[in-house]
This record gives sequence, C-alpha cells and structure tokens, in this order.
Amino acid sequence: MPLRKVDQGTAALLFVMGAILVGCDAEKSLDSERLQPNFLFILVDDQGWNGTSVEMIEGDSLSRSDFFETPHLEALADSGMVFSQAYAAAPVCAPSRYSIQFGKTPARLSVVRVGMNTDHIQHEALLSIPKALAGVDSNYVAGHFGKWGMGSHPSILGYAHSDGPNQNKAGGFVNDRSQWTVQPKEDPKRIGELTRSALDFMAEANASNRPFYLQVSHYAVHASIQATPGQLEIFESKAAGVRHMDSGFAAMTADLDAGLGALMRGLDSLGLRDNTYIFYMSDNGSVPNIPGAKPYTRSLNYPLSRGKWDAMEGGIRVPLVVSGPGIAKGAYCDQPVSGCDILPTISQLAGRFIGGDSTLDGGSFHGLLFEEDEATVTRLTDGLIFHVPYRNGIALKRPHSAIRQGDFKLLKFQDTGETYLYDLSVDAGETTDRTAQFSQTSEALERQLDAYLHSVKAPKWAEGITWKKHPLESFNSYH
Repeated sequence: MPLRKVDQGTAALLFVMGAILVGCDAEKSLDSERLQPNFLFILVDDQGWNGTSVEMIEGDSLSRSDFFETPHLEALADSGMVFSQAYAAAPVCAPSRYSIQFGKTPARLSVVRVGMNTDHIQHEALLSIPKALAGVDSNYVAGHFGKWGMGSHPSILGYAHSDGPNQNKAGGFVNDRSQWTVQPKEDPKRIGELTRSALDFMAEANASNRPFYLQVSHYAVHASIQATPGQLEIFESKAAGVRHMDSGFAAMTADLDAGLGALMRGLDSLGLRDNTYIFYMSDNGSVPNIPGAKPYTRSLNYPLSRGKWDAMEGGIRVPLVVSGPGIAKGAYCDQPVSGCDILPTISQLAGRFIGGDSTLDGGSFHGLLFEEDEATVTRLTDGLIFHVPYRNGIALKRPHSAIRQGDFKLLKFQDTGETYLYDLSVDAGETTDRTAQFSQTSEALERQLDAYLHSVKAPKWAEGITWKKHPLESFNSYH
C-alpha cells in the first residue's frame, strides 16, 4: 500500500503532539555524532502479525491487512528490516514483557500468565536491558512510558524515568462487553500523552549529551477500542476488507501509527535518527476475532491459526521491524527470532556481547540485522520454547507447550500428552499433523521440549491449578 499523506482524521491527535516537536527542533544538537547509539523500542499491545499495512513476507498480500493503514510503519520498514518470522515469547502480555526485559523464557522465569503472583521473581537481581546498557556505558539513561505489565516498578530494572508500573486499565481498558464498541476520544489509548513524554525524554537526553534507551509501550491496540473521531469517520466510510473489517479497530490502528510518525519526526528534529536503532514489535498476536470471546470460523490472524492466548502461530507470531545505522533498507529476514532475543541483540548493538550468559535463553540477531554471511542466532536451546500450562476459557481451553525448530513446530497438550507436528514452511495455518510422516522428528522435539521444561523447573499443569494470585511455591507443581 502506498504511503499516503496525513489526513484530517489524524489532525486532532497530531496537533496535540506537534507543539513539542518545535521545542525538540530548538534544542537540536549541533553535534549529532555519539560514541554510543540510542535505542527506541516501540512495544504495541495485541497487534497481529498481519495487523498492519506492511507485508511481513515480501510479496505476500495475506501477510498484511486488507483494511488497516499504517503508512508510518511502512516508511520505517522501508528504512530497515522486516522479520517475517518474529515471535513473542508468550501469547499474552505479562510473560512476553518479562522475556523482553530479561532475555529468558516465561518457563524459566515461571511467569506463564497474566495476573500471576510474581513474588518469586528477584527483579532487582536480574540483568535487564537498561542494566545491560549501563554495563557498556554508564552514561546510558533509560526511560519507559506506557503499559508496564510486570510485578515491579520500572526503576527496579534501571529505568530512571517512567510514568510508573501501569497496567491495562491505565489505557482505558474496561473488562466487559463495552470494550468491543469503539469510543471516540481526542487522545485514544493515551497515544498523544505517551508520545509527548517520549519526545520530552529524548530532548532531555540529547541536551545532556547522554545516549538513551527509550521504551514506548502503547496501550493500543488492546481493547477497549478507542479512536479519534476523524479517523473513525474515515474508516466507517471505507470499504471493509475480507479479513479485517472493524472500522473502530482500524481507526485505533491508524491513530497508533500517527504516534509512530510523531516519534520519527521527533528523532529527525533532534538530529538523532542516524544514530538511533528503532525496534517496533507487538507483545503477542491479535485477538482472533472481535468481540474477543465470540466463536469464529477464521481468525483475524489468518492465514495463521487462532490468536492471542494460544501458542499457535496467530497467538505468538508478531510484527517486528528494526531500523538503524548500518541496517539495509527495505530488507527482509525469514529466520525465526524471539522476544527473548531483544536484550542480547540490543546489548551487542551497543558493544557488549553477552551470549556466554548461561541463564539467558535469547541470542543476539545482530548478524541478521547486518546480513552477515551465514549469520544465525545462537541460543542455549536449539529452537524456541512456548509454555501455556493452564486452561483458558476463551482459547484452546487446554494446557499446552510448543517448540519451534527449523521449519517444524511441535505442539504438546499437557493434560493428555497428545502431540502434533506441523511443517510451518508449507502450513503456517497449522492444519495438518505431520507426525506420521516425520515420526523421528516429532519424538526428538518432544524429548527436547520435555527436557527443557524439566531443566528450568517450569510450572507444571495439574487439575485445578490456574497459576493466579497465590505464590508460586504454594502450588508445588513443577516439571
């Protein structure tokens, strides 16, 4: 989809953001060269792999939306690399966010669902992204604005500037049926507010001549659905797509994209764009349908299967775009990467390789970013591990785990021990069990999955255990 001019639908939101850009320009550094790069990590909430107008697979129209419009993300993709097979570490927000911060799987951290008691996590003792960067250069300053979704304060992880440990409700989430009916708002999901805070932070860091790590963690596009009246009017009059058709959700997506555009202009105004690595990623896949708990025949994530809450492709494969100095423009990478890989990758981009850490599950994809010959991602485990050891009433309703290795993915239901093997190179929709054809591969992957879960003492499903609210030790159920 071609990049289009900003329309009247975004005018109100961009007006709120615009004034701060003037201040950014006034404080523009005369010397934009820095010894260390800056990092801007934009984490969006519940955005599906094909929930934007960027093709996640080059030339594949099914890998982008047929209704939503994200021209600023298109521009970011044109300036950097799109990862066609990027994965969140979990199909829900809290475990995924833990993995991004600490480079460990939810299974290792024993954080497997939203609403868990996290008293067992020694947040202050773990290596986080800000702490890793401080280990490279103590002059790094870190900021976080938006949804936190973790059981600590951001300052404990090294974020010197933040708006606190916010959860979904801070972004207007209401857990009833009204969440699926669009609400017109002048600043939907606080997109403008978060953007202003981010621009202020970047301007202050620039004025202090300090390299920064800035995490803008949007409440969009998680329900409750909110959008500016102008964008809502545009999409209510636009012909619906075949796969995507909800005008409120489309308008909210466009408002989120307007926030991205304001951040890009802010970097340009400060003269920081050429020395800043920008990551754009979702914390998990999209809800499979709207309303979220309504039965459906085809997921919004189609051609991927199912969606948020499940370790099927629609729940864990997510958009990931990375742009920055030295990264090829308009490039695509089809090697699988994970949210667990973000910490070691950012650390190496800053100059410190931490691949020898025996407690990190993630590996650096630094070599992939720069298209090095035969580049790969080296991790403790050969493959990506997913662990969902509980029954979710609005999803698969069965505890399950999965391992992705090469083109194959093994799904194991923990209540019965059933396994299914999928060849994702020809079956991203996970429709055909290949166990009979590749029985040895299936057996090997199951052994590897079981061994990993045992090695990290992952929470083990048992009848009646929900893993919510009570201390982990009180359940006494581990692999």
